[in-house]
Amino acid sequence: MTTNDSQLQTQAREILDAIAFTPFEQCLTLSREFSKITARPGIYAIRHKTDGLLYIGKTKNLRGRFSGGHKAFLWAWLDKYSDEEVRIAVQPISYWGNPTLLLELEAIILRATEPPYNVKIPSER
Repeated sequence: MTTNDSQLQTQAREILDAIAFTPFEQCLTLSREFSKITARPGIYAIRHKTDGLLYIGKTKNLRGRFSGGHKAFLWAWLDKYSDEEVRIAVQPISYWGNPTLLLELEAIILRATEPPYNVKIPSER
């Protein structure tokens, strides 16, 4: 593993720790406007209160990703989760001039976690 690969793995682990282990009560609640979510690029997780990570994704604009709608919420609704049981954890990311950074980080995190809704929802790639 090269130094860059090692740094990428370390960054992915830090992001995963942030989105997976932030206490559920500190994650963002669902709303119509998602005004508490930053408009920066980042990695996010849709989490269930007891079932853990449901979906992990990446985006160039965290707020825009949710205010435009998100398929994982439909799956959560179909699975009969209440809005009190589902929250969002976000981790803003700086690009550092690397447009593939989010894609690479997301791939590492998905391989490590395999959230159930990432299997249900086809990849955008």
